[in-house]
Amino acid sequence: MPTASISVSQSPAVQYLLRIGDTALILGQRLGEWTGHAPVLEEDIALANMALDLVGQSRALLTYAGSLEGQGLDEDQLAYLREEREFRNVTLVELPRGDFAVTVLRNTMLATFLRLLWLRLRDSSDPEVAAIAGKAVKEARYHQQHSADWVVRLAQGTDESRRRMVAAVDQLWRYSAELFADDAVDEQAAASGLGPRWSELKPQWDADMATVMQHAGLEIPAPSKFVSAGKRGQHSEHMGYVVAELQYLQRAYPGGVW
Repeated sequence: MPTASISVSQSPAVQYLLRIGDTALILGQRLGEWTGHAPVLEEDIALANMALDLVGQSRALLTYAGSLEGQGLDEDQLAYLREEREFRNVTLVELPRGDFAVTVLRNTMLATFLRLLWLRLRDSSDPEVAAIAGKAVKEARYHQQHSADWVVRLAQGTDESRRRMVAAVDQLWRYSAELFADDAVDEQAAASGLGPRWSELKPQWDADMATVMQHAGLEIPAPSKFVSAGKRGQHSEHMGYVVAELQYLQRAYPGGVW
């Protein structure tokens, strides 16, 4: 069993699954940072449960990606033994936890995207991926509804809560472009029937997010030319800190198991 850092196959199918699994894993890690720190006890529990849902989705995908990868890697090795640039999550999820407004807006943006993606993946040509999607879409629906309700509540609340929500939109919205930036991995997934090009989800994502923003009374920022590239391994300065915390125990005690 490997205990040193590993590199993973560049197979389009493996990379496609890692993009989804890593995005869920790192978002779950960020949500876990709220444990014991959320504004109210009920929300503390809700955020922890959503983090567990995301980690569960990631585990399923990383396990399957490892079986396709061909080196006998399991979910733990893929999570704990890859270097920062081997992760394929979108940049949006690795940004700092921020305040509660940042958290609920990011959750809304990602849950809306993941719900649409899981819906399409239920029809994947790969039965294993379709089965994972069938369970995950139910969780994504709840995540989207819960977080969108908070976006509206904060935006329509006090002057301070609205100020924070407007600031969150200004900070996060430009990172949404990466969700829909296609490349050869997307093209191969679409050609094989594994999953859709992520760009195909943009019209419905735009419509769903526009509904949330309209209810909240928030303006959607003008399109930006900026496109982050985390899903190609080009991460922000924040990613290294997330990975260091995520992998600390395994790096401190190589090969350790429960």
